[in-house]
Amino acid sequence: MTTWLISGAGRGIGLQLTRLVLARGDEALAGVRDPSSAADLQALKAQHGARLRLVALDVSDEASIAAARAEVGDRPVDVLVNNAGVIGPERQSALDMDFAGFLRTLDVNTLGPLRLVQAFLPNLRAAGRAKIATLTSRMGSLSLAASDHAAYRASKAAANKLMQALAADLAPEGISVVALHPGWVRTDMGGPAAEIGVEESAAGLLKVIDGLDAGSTGQFRDWRGEVLPW
Repeated sequence: MTTWLISGAGRGIGLQLTRLVLARGDEALAGVRDPSSAADLQALKAQHGARLRLVALDVSDEASIAAARAEVGDRPVDVLVNNAGVIGPERQSALDMDFAGFLRTLDVNTLGPLRLVQAFLPNLRAAGRAKIATLTSRMGSLSLAASDHAAYRASKAAANKLMQALAADLAPEGISVVALHPGWVRTDMGGPAAEIGVEESAAGLLKVIDGLDAGSTGQFRDWRGEVLPW
């Protein structure tokens, strides 16, 4: 049985991924800032029992991550999905930047995944041939010259680079790492005009993660499995 640790599991893509892995018989550690208010996860818990564990987790808070690691203990984690993220401040153009908001965006989107990987690395190592999947965005690709949401774009570009570094560092241990673009998804972040639904995105991401191995580590892919330019 595969054990998944999914951050930002209370809604959107994280919630749907949690549903999918539970439905096929896997175990899920669902990270969410306030488990008591996560009604959808509570309903899944009632349905799946011990195969779902709700873990209080704020990826921007080192103490929260340390507490989550202590709660999980030394149990092996086969797949870590860095899903938690923010869109950034209202003012985030290169000509008019909310710098405090920019720092917050980097803290969550860039440093958050790295904090989580480093904290749970013993669990990933214990699993053997574990996988790390970080949801970034094609908006962070340096091949795209668009300027809207500059803080968000920069945070995802930096997250992509960190995933490259992690892939290189962890390849000798057989731990595979991938950066994933989930598509423009109809979530609270993506908005109602987005191109695809949560169900399509999550199903595609799950397929890509299932197929991740030593040959595909260090890549940047989308939810359909297409390799994207950095």
